[in-house]
Amino acid sequence: MASIKQLQTRKYKITVSNGYRPDGRKISRAKTITVPDTVRKQQIPQYVAHQAEEFERLVKNGFCEDSSMRFEEYARRWLDRQSRYAPSTLASYRRMLEVVFPYIGAIPLCRLRPINMENLLEELRKRTCHGKPVQETTVQKYLTVVSAVLSDAKRNEILEKNPARMVALPHTQRAIQRVPSQAEVQKLLGALAREPRHYRMFYLLSLYTGCRRGELCALQWSDFTFRKNSLLLTISRSRSNVAGKGIVEGSTKNGRSREIYLSGDLCGIINSYHHRKKMEADQAHRKLSLYLFTDEHGQLIHPDTFTKRLRKIYESIGFPKEYHLHTLRHYFVTALLHCGVDKQTVANLVGHGDTGFLERTYCHPQQAQKEQAADTMLTVLRPDGRPLFNLAAACMEKRRGA
Repeated sequence: MASIKQLQTRKYKITVSNGYRPDGRKISRAKTITVPDTVRKQQIPQYVAHQAEEFERLVKNGFCEDSSMRFEEYARRWLDRQSRYAPSTLASYRRMLEVVFPYIGAIPLCRLRPINMENLLEELRKRTCHGKPVQETTVQKYLTVVSAVLSDAKRNEILEKNPARMVALPHTQRAIQRVPSQAEVQKLLGALAREPRHYRMFYLLSLYTGCRRGELCALQWSDFTFRKNSLLLTISRSRSNVAGKGIVEGSTKNGRSREIYLSGDLCGIINSYHHRKKMEADQAHRKLSLYLFTDEHGQLIHPDTFTKRLRKIYESIGFPKEYHLHTLRHYFVTALLHCGVDKQTVANLVGHGDTGFLERTYCHPQQAQKEQAADTMLTVLRPDGRPLFNLAAACMEKRRGA
């Protein structure tokens, strides 16, 4: 507790103890305040108590926050405290908040209302991207980040309610995510067979493991552990391009590592790839890189290179423009779920704890499954295989009745 000592009628000294030094002496911080004349005499005790509480927070936590703090200041401190987000995710939050600050950054937390959020959304809808209006889904992503900041303020008992959660939002139409059919996957594998070794290995692992681009770019040889008839791959890092910082290596998106088993056939392919990379390094009189995906000089390949290269491959084999590198991750999840692998296992393999999010985001019914569903429904209605309606017999009955 802070100690308060009155020095004059409106002058007080506040002292806060903050532990002890190694020699046993107490660590104390003191601050002298003068109560403004605008504060009435009977309100002075409450004013001083509030100042003492804020000073104690400042001493013990290194900063003090209250509901009168402006949104921008609180949001910047919130960003600095975050450690569970991947660097690229945190960078995107920072970029979005920089867009938001001119509209609500100067408003104190205690004065933020749902109408401020609605006005913010209206202003964001006026923005354009590459000459086109910003989509409603993008606009609502900005609000999601604002809501995360305000939820943190509510959790710390600075706010009673989160005004961003009190806004009525229009329904957004989710973009339909297409996944390759089995015939298209075979066509893609044929195209990859003609690609340079590092590209072929990268896209094959993307198909086989469902890993994100950054996770594959961060793979090291030490991440593989050989078992009796399989290979254990540990995913614990990610490399991504962060605006203003370049390529940054950090933890996975959810901050947790996971393990993926690879079959015997893939073991042979990875061994062959390792042997080839080792031979290239020996010929160039250099050490083998710790990382899997390096160029002929042993230098790490930029993550964007894999994205651009795959788009060219897609174009060469006539794939839709909607397909991208992340499409391979969608295919991985969809294929496993359709083959009967349980949801929790698939969620663990791709690094998701929420199976509901997994199904909503990654599970896409393919044409073959839709046709199978139609046949299943027919079997349910007519288990004996007879037609639903005998139209010929019905016509005969109608003629007799006439």
